[in-house]
Amino acid sequence: MSDPFDAVLARLQATIAARRGADPSSSYTAQLLADPARAAKKLGEEAIETVIAALGDDADALAAESADLIYHWLVLLAAKGVDLDAVALELAAREGRSGIEEKAGRG
Repeated sequence: MSDPFDAVLARLQATIAARRGADPSSSYTAQLLADPARAAKKLGEEAIETVIAALGDDADALAAESADLIYHWLVLLAAKGVDLDAVALELAAREGRSGIEEKAGRG
Protein backbone atom coordinates (compact mmCIF):
# COMPACT_ATOMS: atom_id res chain seq x y z
CA MET A 1 0.00 0.00 0.00
CA SER A 2 1.09 3.49 -0.64
CA ASP A 3 1.54 6.10 2.05
CA PRO A 4 -1.35 8.25 0.73
CA PHE A 5 -3.71 5.25 0.84
CA ASP A 6 -2.55 4.35 4.35
CA ALA A 7 -3.13 7.93 5.50
CA VAL A 8 -6.60 8.15 3.97
CA LEU A 9 -7.53 4.76 5.39
CA ALA A 10 -6.37 5.80 8.87
CA ARG A 11 -8.39 9.03 8.70
CA LEU A 12 -11.46 7.14 7.50
CA GLN A 13 -11.14 4.62 10.34
CA ALA A 14 -10.85 7.49 12.83
CA THR A 15 -13.94 9.17 11.40
CA ILE A 16 -15.92 5.93 11.59
CA ALA A 17 -14.82 5.40 15.21
CA ALA A 18 -15.82 8.97 16.07
CA ARG A 19 -19.32 8.36 14.69
CA ARG A 20 -19.99 5.45 17.05
CA GLY A 21 -22.71 6.57 19.42
CA ALA A 22 -23.42 9.72 17.41
CA ASP A 23 -26.99 10.73 16.68
CA PRO A 24 -28.11 8.58 13.72
CA SER A 25 -30.29 11.42 12.47
CA SER A 26 -27.17 13.50 11.89
CA SER A 27 -24.77 10.86 10.54
CA TYR A 28 -25.14 8.19 7.87
CA THR A 29 -22.17 6.37 9.38
CA ALA A 30 -23.86 6.39 12.81
CA GLN A 31 -27.00 4.93 11.19
CA LEU A 32 -25.00 2.06 9.71
CA LEU A 33 -23.05 1.46 12.92
CA ALA A 34 -26.32 1.21 14.85
CA ASP A 35 -27.72 -1.35 12.39
CA PRO A 36 -25.14 -3.98 11.36
CA ALA A 37 -27.67 -5.79 9.14
CA ARG A 38 -28.23 -2.60 7.16
CA ALA A 39 -24.47 -2.07 6.98
CA ALA A 40 -24.06 -5.60 5.60
CA LYS A 41 -26.76 -5.01 2.97
CA LYS A 42 -25.11 -1.76 1.91
CA LEU A 43 -21.77 -3.53 1.58
CA GLY A 44 -23.44 -6.08 -0.68
CA GLU A 45 -24.96 -3.35 -2.83
CA GLU A 46 -21.61 -1.62 -3.13
CA ALA A 47 -19.91 -4.89 -4.05
CA ILE A 48 -22.37 -5.39 -6.89
CA GLU A 49 -21.89 -1.81 -8.08
CA THR A 50 -18.12 -2.34 -7.99
CA VAL A 51 -18.42 -5.48 -10.10
CA ILE A 52 -20.61 -3.65 -12.61
CA ALA A 53 -18.07 -0.82 -12.81
CA ALA A 54 -15.26 -3.36 -13.26
CA LEU A 55 -17.06 -4.84 -16.24
CA GLY A 56 -17.01 -1.46 -17.94
CA ASP A 57 -14.17 0.59 -19.31
CA ASP A 58 -14.40 3.58 -16.94
CA ALA A 59 -11.45 3.48 -14.52
CA ASP A 60 -12.79 6.52 -12.64
CA ALA A 61 -16.11 4.77 -12.04
CA LEU A 62 -14.30 1.70 -10.75
CA ALA A 63 -12.20 3.86 -8.41
CA ALA A 64 -15.33 5.63 -7.12
CA GLU A 65 -17.22 2.38 -6.53
CA SER A 66 -14.15 0.87 -4.88
CA ALA A 67 -14.02 3.82 -2.48
CA ASP A 68 -17.69 3.23 -1.61
CA LEU A 69 -16.98 -0.48 -1.14
CA ILE A 70 -14.03 0.13 1.19
CA TYR A 71 -15.99 2.68 3.24
CA HIS A 72 -18.93 0.32 3.72
CA TRP A 73 -16.59 -2.62 4.48
CA LEU A 74 -14.85 -0.61 7.21
CA VAL A 75 -18.19 0.50 8.67
CA LEU A 76 -19.45 -3.09 8.74
CA LEU A 77 -16.29 -4.28 10.47
CA ALA A 78 -16.70 -1.53 13.07
CA ALA A 79 -20.41 -2.29 13.49
CA LYS A 80 -19.60 -5.94 14.17
CA GLY A 81 -16.64 -5.14 16.44
CA VAL A 82 -14.04 -6.67 14.11
CA ASP A 83 -10.72 -4.87 14.32
CA LEU A 84 -8.83 -4.32 11.10
CA ASP A 85 -5.82 -5.94 12.77
CA ALA A 86 -7.80 -9.21 12.89
CA VAL A 87 -8.22 -8.99 9.13
CA ALA A 88 -4.50 -8.30 8.74
CA LEU A 89 -3.67 -11.34 10.88
CA GLU A 90 -5.92 -13.52 8.73
CA LEU A 91 -4.27 -12.26 5.55
CA ALA A 92 -0.81 -12.80 7.04
CA ALA A 93 -1.74 -16.37 7.96
CA ARG A 94 -2.57 -17.01 4.31
CA GLU A 95 0.66 -15.61 2.92
CA GLY A 96 2.80 -18.05 1.03
CA ARG A 97 -0.08 -20.43 0.30
CA SER A 98 -1.74 -20.73 -3.06
CA GLY A 99 -5.36 -19.72 -3.25
CA ILE A 100 -6.29 -23.26 -4.21
CA GLU A 101 -4.42 -24.67 -1.21
CA GLU A 102 -5.93 -22.07 1.12
CA LYS A 103 -9.50 -22.80 -0.03
CA ALA A 104 -8.94 -26.56 0.31
CA GLY A 105 -7.81 -26.01 3.90
CA ARG A 106 -11.08 -24.38 4.90
CA GLY A 107 -13.46 -26.67 6.71
